[in-house]
Amino acid sequence: MTANDLIDLLVARLLRDHGKTKHHWRKAIGPIRLYDSATHAHCNWSVTPTGTARDVALIEALLDELRLAHPILTD
Repeated sequence: MTANDLIDLLVARLLRDHGKTKHHWRKAIGPIRLYDSATHAHCNWSVTPTGTARDVALIEALLDELRLAHPILTD
C-alpha cells in the first residue's frame, strides 16, 4: 500500500462513518510522513492530523486501527 492509498482509505472510511466532505477530511488528515524501513521496522509512517478535537480523535482512532493492518507503506 502506498501513502496515497492510505489517505484514500482514511478519507473513504471517515466520509462513510462521519459525513462531511472529502476535502474536509483530506485537509484534517494532512500529509503522511514516510520513514526508512531500516530505522522504523515496525511502522514506517506517521500522520499529524489537525482540526477540531473531535476530528483529531476520529482520525487518530482510525490510524491506530490501520497501523495494525498496514504498518509498512511504499512510496
